[in-house]
Formats: sequence, C-alpha cells, structure tokens
Amino acid sequence: MSRIPKSFIDDILTRIDIVDIVDARVPLKKAGANYVACCPFHNEKTPSFSVSQSKQFYHCFGCGAHGTAISFLMDYERLSFPEAIETLAHSLGLEVPHEGGEQEPRDSFEPLHNVLNLADSWFRQQLKNSPSAIEYLKQRGLSGETAAAFGIGYAPAGWENLVSQFSDQQKKHATTAGLSSQRESGGLYDRFRHRIMFPIHDRRGRVVGFGGRVIDPEDEPKYLNSPETPVFQKGRELYGLFRARQQNRHLRQLLVVEGYMDVVMLAEHGINNVVATLGTATTADHLRNLFRAAPEIIFCFDGDTAGHKAAWRAFETSLTELDDRHQVKFLFLPDGEDPDSLVQKEGRKSFQKRIETAQSLSAYFLQQLTDRFDGNSLDSRAQMADFARPLLKKIQAEVLSELVSGEVAKRVGISPAKLLGGSKPMPIEHKPVRRARGARLEMNDIRLAVAALLAQPSLAGKVEKPEALAQLKHAGIPLLLELIEQLRGEPDLTTAQILEHYRDKPESAALHKLAAYEFPNPDNEADLLEKVFQDALQQLRRKAAEQRYAELLAKSPASLTPAEREEIQAFGRS
Repeated sequence: MSRIPKSFIDDILTRIDIVDIVDARVPLKKAGANYVACCPFHNEKTPSFSVSQSKQFYHCFGCGAHGTAISFLMDYERLSFPEAIETLAHSLGLEVPHEGGEQEPRDSFEPLHNVLNLADSWFRQQLKNSPSAIEYLKQRGLSGETAAAFGIGYAPAGWENLVSQFSDQQKKHATTAGLSSQRESGGLYDRFRHRIMFPIHDRRGRVVGFGGRVIDPEDEPKYLNSPETPVFQKGRELYGLFRARQQNRHLRQLLVVEGYMDVVMLAEHGINNVVATLGTATTADHLRNLFRAAPEIIFCFDGDTAGHKAAWRAFETSLTELDDRHQVKFLFLPDGEDPDSLVQKEGRKSFQKRIETAQSLSAYFLQQLTDRFDGNSLDSRAQMADFARPLLKKIQAEVLSELVSGEVAKRVGISPAKLLGGSKPMPIEHKPVRRARGARLEMNDIRLAVAALLAQPSLAGKVEKPEALAQLKHAGIPLLLELIEQLRGEPDLTTAQILEHYRDKPESAALHKLAAYEFPNPDNEADLLEKVFQDALQQLRRKAAEQRYAELLAKSPASLTPAEREEIQAFGRS
C-alpha cells in the first residue's frame, strides 16, 4: 500500500494558513493574539472556538474539538485523512505524491463500505418488492415518505438471498462487515432474514451497520444488530444522529430514545431531533458525540424498572462528561408506553409538552436521594452522604458540582467540604488547560516544558545536557526528550507539523491538550516561554538528582562503588 510522504504533509502545513482555511468556512474575528468564532461542531451563543495563527492550531473550549487544518477539514467537511490532504494540496495547485507503489484507496475500509452500500440499496429495493413488509410498516403507522427518508429496507426470508448478490471477493468483505456468517460445513448464509432493515450511518453519513426488526411476533430476537466490525462499534454510533444534524445544523436539543421505531415514528410526527442507542447502555463516547451536536440532551425512558435502571446508568456516565455549558435531562413515559406508541396516541403537541417537563440532572439526582433515603434519622442522613459522596466527586462541571454538593450537604446537615471529604484540589500556580466537559489538566513541570515546546519549538535548541533529564523516572520524560531531539534536528517545525507527526500515535491526545494550553500573554511572550521552559527543566533536573540521591541512600553501604560514594558526597556538598 502507498502512503503520502511526511515531507509533503509538512510542506502543505508550511504553505497554508489555518486562519484562511477556517475563515473560508466559519467567519473568524480577531481576539488578541488569536481568532475566535462560535464553534462549528456544537451549538453555542458565546464564542469558545479559538484559532491560533502562531501554532496553526484550533481548539474549542466548549466541546473539546481541536487539531490542525487537516483535522478541521476532516471534521467539518467529513473527509478522510487523504481527502483532506488532497483538498489542501488542490488549493495550492499541487499534486499529492505517494510512496510505496500504487495509490491506496482514499478509505482503507472502502471494500467494507462498498458491500454495506450494496446491501443498503438491495434491502431498500426488496422493500419495494414486498407487499407484506410494506403492509407491516403501514400498520405500524409509518408513511412511505418517512420510510424512504430513513432508508428503511427489507431482508427477505431465505438463507442466501443477499449473499448471492456478492462476487467471490465481496463475500469475504460481507462477512467482515457483519452481513453474512460462515457455516460450519462451509459456505455463507445471510445474517438478516425476514426483517425490516434500518441502516445505521456514521457521522459522515456512511452506512456502517444495520438493525433488523422481526415482522412475525413469534420470531426471536426482536431486534438483531450488526456485530462489532472495523467500521461499526455500538458504543460509539447513534441511530438517527446523522439525519438529525442534516435536518438542523444548529440543534439546541437531542432526545435519546431506546429503539429504531421510536426515532422513526417521532419523525413521522414531525419530531426530528431524536436519536437512539443501539441496544447498549449509554457510553462516554455516545455523550461526547451528543454534546458535539447539541447543548441539551434529554434521555427518554420507559417508566418500568428496566427504564429506571437504564436512566441511572446514563446518569452515572453523564457525571464525568457533562460541563457547565451543557445540560442533561430525564423524561420518563407512562408504564407500558414507549415513544412510538405514545406519540401515535397523543400526537406531536402533547408529546412535545412532555419533553418540556423533562427533569434536570440535578433534580433527578436529588429525587433519587429522596426516594432512597428518608433523611428523617441521623443514620439515614449518614447513609445518604455515603451514597452521594462518590457520585459528587465524579461531577466534572465545576459550577454544577458546587451547587449540587451544597444542596446535598444541606440535606445531610454538614458542610460541603465535610461531605466531600476534602477531595477538591487546591488551586495551582499555573492555569490549567481548559477542556471540554469541565475536565482539567493540572500542569506539572513536564507538561509545562512540552507545552512551551509546542508553542515555541525553537526552544529545543537551548536545552543543555538533555541526557541529565533521562535519569528521571517519570512517564512523560521519554516524550519530552523525543520532542527535544526531533526539534533539534528540525528546528523550523511548526506546532501543527509536530501534531501531525504524532497523529496516529498514543501520545497524540496528550499533545493536543497541551497545545491548547494558554500561557499568559505579556508584551514579550517569547521571553516568558523561554523562562517557563528553562524553569521547568531546572526543576526536572533537580528532581532527577533527588531521585538518584534517594536511590543511592537506599543501597547498603557495602554495595556502593567508589564512584557512587563520590556521588553521595557530591550531593551532600551541593
């Protein structure tokens, strides 16, 4: 397989200006050293999307979106990495070179997407040719227009109907894509048979999987989803999210339900801001995708025991992902009802009124405490505190955390500090990186040094005796030394180029967070960055020396070499 040379990517990033790339799509305004706008990746009224011309880097302090000009095109225009490079190269009048043979497909999973697209078209055609399947959807209250809008299809009864549509080469990919299964005796058979088919789209609108619902009530299971595949993970995808964003690019609210038919039937009645999880509990990835799409998320559950259990799991997951810019609410339907049945009984207006009464996350939590503990006795209040404490510590939204902790403490009858057990960290000297969902990255000396290097890569040339740092046993030291060595050899690299070098490496996420770090902005920022950098290195050298001294003292005197004894004496004199 071929690849795009790293040198060409570096050249692209040198020639283009991220401000021009973003401003052509999202109008920017100058704000100090940077440019700002309302974030294109989530809905907001106050600009929190910042573009740094010096770093060639963007970061949203609301939803956490960040990256280079390449990343921006990938996210904003839903392009693959090669497609983003091609777009930038075309704007400069350049042809994209490739190394290692023929040009690789734009999408490394293209064969899987091809068979999924073929299956999608075939299922939709089969629905048109199946009067019984059409009649079933009509009986459920679904119009042809809505069925077409969601690309609903039908998998006919029989074991090899879809398999027979594939070539021998495609059959292998069809199995990988979860469309067919292998017989023990050899050969393939269709995974989906005699089911209404719901195509599942990723954020770029590509079909990545299917959900199949039985037509005959006695068939099992009621719903059958595609298995986990290289292009489909249930814990990340949300049914209907792509369509909801297509319907409204500035969503204010998303309703999260449990089933495909719930999404489709609500759309049938004009409620188009609805998504569904795919037979799994709400995950952190689900919430991140939801918050990128809308500032308010409403979980809608059946009013039975299973619904309340699912709500509690969603509540616990929300605690670590929610920030003060977003809201999570909970809506419980009457027993025996789901959104599909209820909206058909009472209509759109009544269902919308129910949505308006959804309970906020804080109100839901406090109600749960009331339901679980009567609070009339000291023992009950102590149990309430014990139950609430670990949950309160998970809340990443700072203001919400303080308000809810204060209310729970009032109910228990102790101070918030006592309730939390002194868990809140003391303020630190350096400002932490502001990140989405309220999480904070506390800045230690290694992180400060890396952040300074990313802001001013030329600082690497001013490091004396970097080998002294290698003695410090800390997880971040190898990355710091690697950056110093790389930037000494390539002193003209920009922040964006450094980040692209680490795109698919484990260190990428940490480097992006540190690239977003905001140093104070005095008249002479270069001098400040050098001082911060050198101070951090000095502290790291001191820690390395202290660590070495402690190691030597831990040895038995008889085992010390003459050189090690001299080291101990030198430490004592310093």
